[in-house]
Amino acid sequence: MPTRFRKNRRLRGSRTLGWGRVGQHRKSGSKGGKGKAGLHKHKWTWTVKYAKDHYKKDDFKPPNRKIIKKWINLSELEDVYYRLYGGKKEKGEINLVELGYDKLLGRGNVKRAYKVIVRSYSKGAKEKIEKAGGEILIKEVT
Repeated sequence: MPTRFRKNRRLRGSRTLGWGRVGQHRKSGSKGGKGKAGLHKHKWTWTVKYAKDHYKKDDFKPPNRKIIKKWINLSELEDVYYRLYGGKKEKGEINLVELGYDKLLGRGNVKRAYKVIVRSYSKGAKEKIEKAGGEILIKEVT
């Protein structure tokens, strides 16, 4: 709506702007309450549209779940090995626990026989490392 057609422009100087005599349309009653009043009642459609997470209903989280914060793929293992040893050793040991990784995943291929120490690994990662002549050792979380 253009500014020139608005009610407050047409009724400048009229004190009530067409809303009656004593402050109708002025206080919180005209807004449906102050603040967050009515979000469960008459402002529910606003809540659904704009504030879906207002009531903080969390999903169920199983008490024994494992949270994997940092993982690494087999394709990145070669880079880690070169950073540690400079590629000088033929059969290298890579301690992923000390480097801060939680899980070894099986994406990519392995060229060398690595001895990898890690907390957990995928089935594909274990197969590929053993096929290349390496081994995986599990370090328990303490």
